[in-house]
Amino acid sequence: MYKTIKKKEEAIFIEKKSKFIAELYPIKSKEEAEETIQGIRKKYYDAKHHCYAYRIKTETETIEKSSDDGEPSGTAGSPMLHVLQKEELFNVLIVVTRYFGGILLGTGGLVRAYTQAMQNAIAKAEFIQEENGYWIEITIPYNELGKCQFYCKKHHIEVLHIEYEENIKITLQVTKKEKEKIEKERQNLGFYVKNITIFPNKIIQKNIEK
Repeated sequence: MYKTIKKKEEAIFIEKKSKFIAELYPIKSKEEAEETIQGIRKKYYDAKHHCYAYRIKTETETIEKSSDDGEPSGTAGSPMLHVLQKEELFNVLIVVTRYFGGILLGTGGLVRAYTQAMQNAIAKAEFIQEENGYWIEITIPYNELGKCQFYCKKHHIEVLHIEYEENIKITLQVTKKEKEKIEKERQNLGFYVKNITIFPNKIIQKNIEK
């Protein structure tokens, strides 16, 4: 289980005529992160610095990388990586592109500017929780639909799809704990279940309130 962001966010911060463009991305792999960084370099080809940091969670390890991209050592990439760590964010890439405004900021000023630009992007982000889970398809009679929907709402279970055939088939997104509860308490859920089909190895998402 880990915390990440729902979609790309962007923010701009200006300090002493230098323009800092922060772009925050959800990513799934090191390869995706590196491809995104190269795309930003091409997009802002006339900027001198494209500093970045990312954290990736795999089944066996956490991958972390940062770069000052020509700025004084420790003034951009490392501070931004520290923010990702402090926020406990995974599968996230932050790239801050700087257009130099002609006034030197000093090492402390650079750290503040890069992290502030990043924080501005994070402030816009929707946080979600991702974990390995399941999709389950429940088959129920038509007259049980309202009871099933009430159960899902009560237990914060997301309904992905409803299919109306001879019976109703409802696809739910559930955690391992939720799946086990439904299987174990099938006869006592408050509605009649004709059949349950499990689709394992799904990455499921749940919103996190700020």
